[in-house]
Amino acid sequence: MKRMLLLIVFLPAAGALAQQESDLDSNFDKTNIVIEADEHACYHFDVYVAASIRQQRRGLMYVRELPPGSGMLFVYDRPGTRSMWMKNTYIPLDMLFIRGDGTVESVVERTKPLSLTSISSGEPVVYVLELNGGTAAELGIGTRSRVHFADPEIR
Repeated sequence: MKRMLLLIVFLPAAGALAQQESDLDSNFDKTNIVIEADEHACYHFDVYVAASIRQQRRGLMYVRELPPGSGMLFVYDRPGTRSMWMKNTYIPLDMLFIRGDGTVESVVERTKPLSLTSISSGEPVVYVLELNGGTAAELGIGTRSRVHFADPEIR
């Protein structure tokens, strides 16, 4: 009986996560990036790419879980001061604001879910990378880090 109850409770949650991932998969391309946290540590991430205005407006809204080692990369045509928010975003995120040369300009850690407060880069950037909240601190990712893109079209 306990097993049946657990199935009833967890099966819909698993289905919702699968639906959420397939929704992201059907609306966003994916690419690989490597973050060079320092000269001795590099980390691989499999990220969704938000390149169009429609994709950037959607971002990670309504996502309730982001698998470890994944994230979303917002790609802009030219450098500019970027502002993000957490509207309809249910999980805390780390936001990395990245210059055109791949260097990290700033990191905002553990953003507050559902907040409408604007989160801005300190200077013009070309990319914003969203990762699970706490990832930057855990891996030592900061303003001395560099992001390398596997897809040459992103650069």
